[in-house]
Amino acid sequence: MVLRSSAFAHEGEIPERYGFFRENVSPPLRWENLPAGTRSLALLMDDLDYPFSHWVVYNIPPEATGLDEGQVPAGALQGRNTAGTVGYVGPYPPAGQVHRYAFTLYALDISLGLPAGASRQEVVAALQGHILARAELVGRYRGVER
Repeated sequence: MVLRSSAFAHEGEIPERYGFFRENVSPPLRWENLPAGTRSLALLMDDLDYPFSHWVVYNIPPEATGLDEGQVPAGALQGRNTAGTVGYVGPYPPAGQVHRYAFTLYALDISLGLPAGASRQEVVAALQGHILARAELVGRYRGVER
């Protein structure tokens, strides 16, 4: 399974517009080569340099081939990020500092029986034992002046 973005390369720089203090929209993501038996997908976005979950998406239909900029497919649910809000929160490291952000996609053999707004911890607990494949895309974001 492969996860990509047309906005940045793996280990590349995430454009400013996706940051919290700019347009704060989620970047476009595409995936391919889902394993046989995939019933749903889950996506987590985490800051690798500071313990913060920026985005939690689950029950993504296996027919979906990606997420358009600022969108989630019909049927998918969004969970709570570390800020306690539901949906995407763009990167916001301190001005001038660079943090790494991991987008991790999981192919699952079940649909998660969780309501909308579940926490990252609830999603991670529910997917344990049901992961068919995992793909990761890492981008870097330099903090901007607020």
